[in-house]
Amino acid sequence: MYRYTKQFQKALVEWFNREKRDLPWRHTTDPYKIWVSEVMLQQTRVDTVIPYYENFLEKFPTAQALADANEEFLLKQWEGLGYYSRVRNLQAGVREVVENYGGVVPKTREEISTLKGVGPYTAGAVLSIAYGVPEHAVDGNVMRVLSRVLMIDEDIALPKTKKTFERAVMELIDYDNPSAFNQGLMELGAMVCTPTSPSCLLCPVRDYCTAFHEGEPEKLPVKTKKVKTKKIPYDVFIVEDEQGRILMEQRPETGLLANMWQFPMVEVKKEVVTDSVMAEMYHFELAGKEHLMPLKHVFSHLVWQMDGYVLRATDVEEPPERAAWLTLDEVEKLPLSVSMQKFLAQYRIERQKL
Repeated sequence: MYRYTKQFQKALVEWFNREKRDLPWRHTTDPYKIWVSEVMLQQTRVDTVIPYYENFLEKFPTAQALADANEEFLLKQWEGLGYYSRVRNLQAGVREVVENYGGVVPKTREEISTLKGVGPYTAGAVLSIAYGVPEHAVDGNVMRVLSRVLMIDEDIALPKTKKTFERAVMELIDYDNPSAFNQGLMELGAMVCTPTSPSCLLCPVRDYCTAFHEGEPEKLPVKTKKVKTKKIPYDVFIVEDEQGRILMEQRPETGLLANMWQFPMVEVKKEVVTDSVMAEMYHFELAGKEHLMPLKHVFSHLVWQMDGYVLRATDVEEPPERAAWLTLDEVEKLPLSVSMQKFLAQYRIERQKL
């Protein structure tokens, strides 16, 4: 394959320039904006990202604007994208750029890799796309394409395997146009060289693809299955007091969904009466209970199996720290996870029936 490197580069780059999707982050070479797009695109579909990207840059058009942003307002703009540690790390990294580099994203892998939340892929993507620096940017799409082109049968679920693909990219990369080359590999994996049923007859580099010539490209890449996810049952409570206020709590400052707001949740265990636990923890008397709906929320490593309830509260006392009684309008302004937004939407529907 490496004998045909020039031909491979030419075919890939020309195909990308001709066929690439019209995406908003492809209309800029601003490293800050490229950085934002790459963080948003981690574990999120392109169609989902587009409106978030446009809104985010409207609210935070520069590195300085993001560095200065209030965290709660920032989380609200990310609401629904999930994996909230991404945006916290992005803000922390951007603050380092503002403080240490005068607001200009560094141009070397060594420097950019010191920034919070910037791993090898993000570093390479920003450097190659924004600055035209020939650096590898290896994601799942790139590993799938190159595992087939080069017949690499190493397990891509193992972290050490990524080094194999990083070396392969650096041997193949077009030093004259690293931006189109790297984006071309990503685009090829997203649109043509898909996980199942790859469209080999539409592929611009099939002449150089070993797996295509061997006849079984869909058998690559090799990837061991993930460990079974843990399932945790929760009861989720929308608690109303006599004034129509809703009880909300803020999650811890670190960990899953850090600092996001939620309706209080109690893990379901044997011999635990969850609504009684709620009343005791949050200092109120229970006056009524209605079932709202079941809901499942899937994270990368665990599943919350939730049942939602509406509780009526009387004799309300001051709630504990990081909890508050809020009006419905105030609740709407808080950063909520997707599951909490769904409970809120169903609660509004039920209220309108009354």
